[in-house]
Amino acid sequence: MHNPCALIPVYNHEAAVPAVVHSVLKSGLPCLLVDDGSSAACAAVLAQLATLDNVTLLTLPSNQGKGAAVMAGFREAARQGYTHALQVDADGQHDLREVQTFIHTSRQHPEAVICGYPEYDDSVPKGRLYARYLTHVWVWINTLSLEIRDSMCGFRVYPLAPTLALMDSAYIGTHMDFDSDILVRLAWRNQPMRWLPTLVHYPADGLSHFRLLRDNLRISAMHTRLFFGMLVRAPMILWRRWQA
Repeated sequence: MHNPCALIPVYNHEAAVPAVVHSVLKSGLPCLLVDDGSSAACAAVLAQLATLDNVTLLTLPSNQGKGAAVMAGFREAARQGYTHALQVDADGQHDLREVQTFIHTSRQHPEAVICGYPEYDDSVPKGRLYARYLTHVWVWINTLSLEIRDSMCGFRVYPLAPTLALMDSAYIGTHMDFDSDILVRLAWRNQPMRWLPTLVHYPADGLSHFRLLRDNLRISAMHTRLFFGMLVRAPMILWRRWQA
């Protein structure tokens, strides 16, 4: 069975999210919006969007972080009977013309996480682009593999059953550390992954909630946790690779 939805975590993206929702709906995919404690203005926009066919809204009582919002959305999506969730950022940076390509690939490989790896245009901030490579290296170290091409792009289709099983058994970062953390932990569990290129555009007037000091500290702490977790799992990871 393959019954997917789009999962869109939202925190004060009232200007961008309507276009994102309408683009996803045009692809034929139902939308689950997760309001991560947004302002009254954004909440009003989300409430209006929730009146559309095939749009539902989950409202969190306070701002809990991107990762927490996505994980709450995973649980709600499963409760509603969906088997897979396509994570879509609310700020409009993903190329939503590719939604059907990702869903088609997921339908062909329902056990796999379908991961986007970004192809940037000239709008990408160079500092952010270069910083990604440090995370790439740490992810390769922490998985003892080069399989993960990009762990920070959130445009992914998750199979909900194994994702929820992981969430029930491990701590996963609840803020900007989420995207890398969950992918490394799924790799440790030998979860199949498929990779598709996806165009990424940073709107000139886009709203970013990345906090340079606070979120970099969280990401550094995540890499540290994962490194020591890798040391414990290294014999199993290497044995599994040798057996393959």
